[in-house]
Amino acid sequence: MFHSKSIEERIAERQAQRSPLKEGKHFEHGPAKFLFVFIIVFVVVGHLAGLLFLMAIGVH
Repeated sequence: MFHSKSIEERIAERQAQRSPLKEGKHFEHGPAKFLFVFIIVFVVVGHLAGLLFLMAIGVH
């Protein structure tokens, strides 16, 4: 019948066809870095807003 290549063989062939990444030109984790910084800033601002709100209504 039909014989298809394994997933490992297909991945290896696809990687062999690509040109290698140039040093300093590509940063693979850029979107993850942006998301991490956004979440940290969001949490800090949320905590500060909550603290200011609680101080404004007089909760100790």
